[in-house]
Amino acid sequence: MTITDILARERVLPDLTGSTKDEVLLELAAMLGGDLPGIGAAAVVDVLRERERLNSTAIGDGIAIPHGRVSQIQDVVAGFARSAAGVDFDSADRKPTHLFFVLLAPDDAAALHLKALARISRLLKDRSFRDRLVELDGRDALYDAILAEDAKF
Repeated sequence: MTITDILARERVLPDLTGSTKDEVLLELAAMLGGDLPGIGAAAVVDVLRERERLNSTAIGDGIAIPHGRVSQIQDVVAGFARSAAGVDFDSADRKPTHLFFVLLAPDDAAALHLKALARISRLLKDRSFRDRLVELDGRDALYDAILAEDAKF
């Protein structure tokens, strides 16, 4: 599995406007929910909120990977969003979160879900790449940088 298998250019949001965790979850859900037939943003945000209730998906270093399983979809899908200001997302390191990879998987795709999480985590390990994602302008530049970095693996 590569990022290109799960991330479409249209699901890259370079300028999140939300300033709270819930506002960001709503934006991420709207981005994905509007792109998935048979499921709306309300169902997506419910899944993401439920996962966040278990434990924050902010892993530190300015990164969060909100994710969950949705019975109404057939394939693993991802979105990427960035907050220039940063958001308090209950990160373990207590620092603002700037980079958000949101991931949805079908209920019966646990292995693919874990593979996608691992792929995203590996992609974001490189600090210089994370710094570049914070600085790039626009959807196309972000999408192209993500694909180029993913191609290295």
